[in-house]
Amino acid sequence: MDATLRQLAAYAAVARAASFTAAAAEMHVSQSSLSRAVADLERLLGAQLLERDTRNVQLTAAGVEALRIAEQIVNSHRAGMKELRRFLLGESGTVAVATLPSVAAVLLPQVISRFRTRRPQVAVRILDGLERSVLDRVLSGDADFAITTVGRPSDQLEQRPLVHDRFVAVLPTHHPLTERTEVSWDDLAREPFLAVGRDSSVRRLTDAAFAQVDAHAEPAAEAGSIATVGGLVAAGLGVSALPALVLPLTGTGQVVCRDLVGPVVDRRLDIALRARRTLPLAAHRLLETLDELRGQGHDLPDGVAWSE
Repeated sequence: MDATLRQLAAYAAVARAASFTAAAAEMHVSQSSLSRAVADLERLLGAQLLERDTRNVQLTAAGVEALRIAEQIVNSHRAGMKELRRFLLGESGTVAVATLPSVAAVLLPQVISRFRTRRPQVAVRILDGLERSVLDRVLSGDADFAITTVGRPSDQLEQRPLVHDRFVAVLPTHHPLTERTEVSWDDLAREPFLAVGRDSSVRRLTDAAFAQVDAHAEPAAEAGSIATVGGLVAAGLGVSALPALVLPLTGTGQVVCRDLVGPVVDRRLDIALRARRTLPLAAHRLLETLDELRGQGHDLPDGVAWSE
């Protein structure tokens, strides 16, 4: 049978105080129960740890070594319980957030900055990717929650609307369409269209918008990276349509953006959580920080608005 934490703590208290009476007062237990705990430990170890007389308690050689080991175990237990308490209070640990690259680069930094100011011992792990992989991260439990588009409602997910992200026309600097204040989807369909890859939520929404106006917009080129699409537009190879939140990711090339109408298309970004799962408190605190920024109407890029 292994020694119990109670026995080790009792022995360490007596050994440090060199007194059963003082140790009992320190631990708020009776002297008799303390004596039994130490005696049980000695029987378990098969060694005398203390030499007792009516006045003094002295450690044997085995007692000195037992005190060293007992203090290591007791102190480690106390430290572990403190760390567990911090975790349960949402003051330590890691929050894993799965999200789209545009959200990771543009929306999350201000949220994480405020959150970490208050809870510096909580790390935030960002798992950025495309819509399907982001949702898979939540369903598999790799991420605590996601901020993403959700193509089809699922009974495996709980969704909370977060922001609406309006599509804009993205044009080369000297393109004739830049002379207008608004551009239609039909206008874009008449130009060489530069599309985002088919596995992106942006592509799904642009295809749906062209279908809505019965326009055929076969891509002149497509790329998986928003920066690549931005570079192609800046080079004058065509036009594109992108949500406002991704515009900072289009790179250093010069492009011009115009309001996109006929129809106006918004990309809805939701907080997605696995249904019927209890969030760790640290993840809940990060969501509270996000809600706080929304409640304060914190500034968002042009074309992006908090959902009601």
